[in-house]
Amino acid sequence: MKKNVRRLGAAFGVVMTSVMLSLGASAGDVTNDRLLNSEKEPGNWLNHHGNLEAHRFSGLDQINAKNVKNLRVAFTWAMGGTQGGGKEVIQYQYSGLEGTPVAEDGFLYLTTGWGVVTKLDTRGGTPRMVWQYNPAADPDYATTVACCGINNRGAVLSGNMVVSPVIDGRIIALNKTDGSKIWEAQVADPGKSETITNAPLIVKDMVVTGMAGAEYGVRGWLEALDIKTGKRRWRTYTIPGPGEAGHETWKDKHGAWKTGGGSTWVTGSYDPELNIIVWGTANPGPDWDNAYRPGDNLWTDSTIALDADTGKIKWGFQHTPNDPYDYDSVSENTFVDTQVNGKFARTTLHANRNGYAYALDRKTGECLWGTQFVDKLNWSGGLDSKCKPKTYDPKSDVQTYVKGTAAARGTAAKGRGTVDGVLEPGHMGGKNWPPTSYSPQTGMYYIPTIEGCNKAFAEVAEPGALKPRQLFLGGAPFSTFDDPNCGRISGSITAIEVASGKVVKKAY
Repeated sequence: MKKNVRRLGAAFGVVMTSVMLSLGASAGDVTNDRLLNSEKEPGNWLNHHGNLEAHRFSGLDQINAKNVKNLRVAFTWAMGGTQGGGKEVIQYQYSGLEGTPVAEDGFLYLTTGWGVVTKLDTRGGTPRMVWQYNPAADPDYATTVACCGINNRGAVLSGNMVVSPVIDGRIIALNKTDGSKIWEAQVADPGKSETITNAPLIVKDMVVTGMAGAEYGVRGWLEALDIKTGKRRWRTYTIPGPGEAGHETWKDKHGAWKTGGGSTWVTGSYDPELNIIVWGTANPGPDWDNAYRPGDNLWTDSTIALDADTGKIKWGFQHTPNDPYDYDSVSENTFVDTQVNGKFARTTLHANRNGYAYALDRKTGECLWGTQFVDKLNWSGGLDSKCKPKTYDPKSDVQTYVKGTAAARGTAAKGRGTVDGVLEPGHMGGKNWPPTSYSPQTGMYYIPTIEGCNKAFAEVAEPGALKPRQLFLGGAPFSTFDDPNCGRISGSITAIEVASGKVVKKAY
């Protein structure tokens, strides 16, 4: 027995679950056919987003609007993994529990922020741990290279394997039956603050993973691994290098593209008919000093579609060019085939931090509609017919958008600039990583919305000043709860009708 695997023991921490699980025969191999047709197994949750289209919709109907008030906790399980890390200074007092469990035939597969994977048997009503695998991430080192918390958003199933990420940049494949390790691949490089927090995406015979680290001056990428061996099939950088299409949108003289950000830390989606992977990318780096990186900065803050076999980028759509706001576009892409504005369309839906939701044509990347989903939005002046911000100036290499919403460099060579007003939505976005959902029954797209604002300052980011494993921000956001102009944030659920792109309801 491997030392990292525990059987039939107790874990620590607490998770509460109320679930309806299929109680069929013991689980078999999770084939590609099952993943492609996961809706046929409503009692299971085989993909990270429920299905490969990222609907995050359950076909079960035992729980409905009439009886949901009677919902009670079915069981609790102490799963642990909330401890922080760091010897002298604990950068993160707690690690996160942000994972989406996958479920198959009464078994749950859970992850903690530190990448501990647990197989839980719930078939008897009282949970029982079958096995637990601890990848033993270094709690002292990991906290020094992770921008935004110790997180792991879930494992996935393929064949008789459980495939899971680790914060230190590894992907591990475990035997689904006994939890033993089949292979391990060091994919991201924590030596330059690349980490992995997203759940992998299974595409045919490959494991596709993204990475995090845009706040540390990394160059973002997606990578596909062979499902049997963990060996690299392809890697595609989200920041185009010399000779690649889009490189001309980095107009500086000091190689800003090399540290341009564009990380990929939320799981993408797969269209088997078009054979494309659609994924979102994060902010450019440095986050706040957009004068350091003049130009539109492709493919940061973008939705990109890649050929699944080669990784070649087939199209891209950028939401916030030369972003001075930290408006990531990493959120999930949800595929819906329906009538849009009276015509059939194969869409990908995306709710952006910048406060707009978008419907793009999956084949071409053309924007079909863009809709404001937050109550207050003050930076863009609206969207034009191609869903670009109206205040975007194609003649300017450094965007200011609306005066007073973005911090800019001070007048001195090394000065600090502070925003005059406030930015709405704030840098945390109108939506952050908590995922959206689409209901094929209502035709509605549901967004967990953040209503809020913040202020920011910008500092000059000097060429050559970046050091490995040090933040490369060029400024930072700030706000206080007692600020009368920008106080506490609030939330809502926003429903958008996909056929028209109209907000039809908000629940606060």
